[in-house]
Amino acid sequence: MSDFRAIVIEQQVDGGRITAHTAEIRRVTDDFLMPGDVTIDVEFSDLNYKDGLAVGGRPGVARTSPLIPGIDVVGTVERSDDPRWRPGDRVTLNGAGLGENHHGGLAEKARVSGDALVRIPDAITSEQAAAIGTAGFTAMLAVLALERNGVDPREVAERADSVLVTGAAGGVGSVAVALLAKLGYPVTASTGRVEEAGDYLTDLGATAIIDRSELDAPGRPLQSQRWAGAVDSVGSQTLATVLAQTRYGGTVAACGLAQGPDLPTTVLPFILRAVSLVGINSVDAPLALRETAWRRLATDLDEEALAAMTRFVSLAEAIPAAEDILAGRLRGRTVVDVRA
Repeated sequence: MSDFRAIVIEQQVDGGRITAHTAEIRRVTDDFLMPGDVTIDVEFSDLNYKDGLAVGGRPGVARTSPLIPGIDVVGTVERSDDPRWRPGDRVTLNGAGLGENHHGGLAEKARVSGDALVRIPDAITSEQAAAIGTAGFTAMLAVLALERNGVDPREVAERADSVLVTGAAGGVGSVAVALLAKLGYPVTASTGRVEEAGDYLTDLGATAIIDRSELDAPGRPLQSQRWAGAVDSVGSQTLATVLAQTRYGGTVAACGLAQGPDLPTTVLPFILRAVSLVGINSVDAPLALRETAWRRLATDLDEEALAAMTRFVSLAEAIPAAEDILAGRLRGRTVVDVRA
């Protein structure tokens, strides 16, 4: 029986409060893995905000202990009892309970259900698939939602309008900016790090940059119409302000809660301006939608933009990097080479 390296977290919980927590690299065996019909030789994972919460001992993500964190897996199939998958297939899995109630990707091996696995498109390398990860997958789902609701890049440009991306320097925001720009949308990027991240966001394709302070304070339920649509990863008052500023018939795709889970708004944007609020759930996305999103990522995400937003760390470096992502010290995407 082979052994392999994994980040393992253990915690004790009392009444929803974490009273003890450890996160360390251990050598474990195949017996440590949870049930699944596909075993993967993992090459890469990555760090998302959820991973930062789990590794950093914050509540709300890890639902079992001990647990290998990591909501993303990229690698090749080692063994499979699922006829859809064969040894050597390049696959990725985003969400689907990984790193929450099932051992995740921050290890050299993973055992998962084949139901949510996606074959990595030939045009995407394994490193790129990890750089995309759940953040990029979520951003693509948000862009697809804008398209389904009629936010057309040509019409937005002709009206001299803009699509807003909040939390733009983060993982979801960075990929959303790059995707929207590649598709021809004028993009306004909102960030709390204008001076630090301004050039970075411009290089990704943003046509305008605003400070998040323009959006994160309470205001009137209807305000001057500024946005044809928006991708919001912040939630709370920021999302309420975005809704209040969205043009008639516009769509806001909500996919995060960095500011908070509350939504202090009224029905006025919806019934007076016909604004649509679309929720994005990448964890439970059905397989057909997962495959569509990854096909689009293969064609609609600029390779140079993805490279510009990506840094690589080793498995050991992932533990301190988790604290960095919680503290807002990281931007873009952080890929974990689990073999390093």
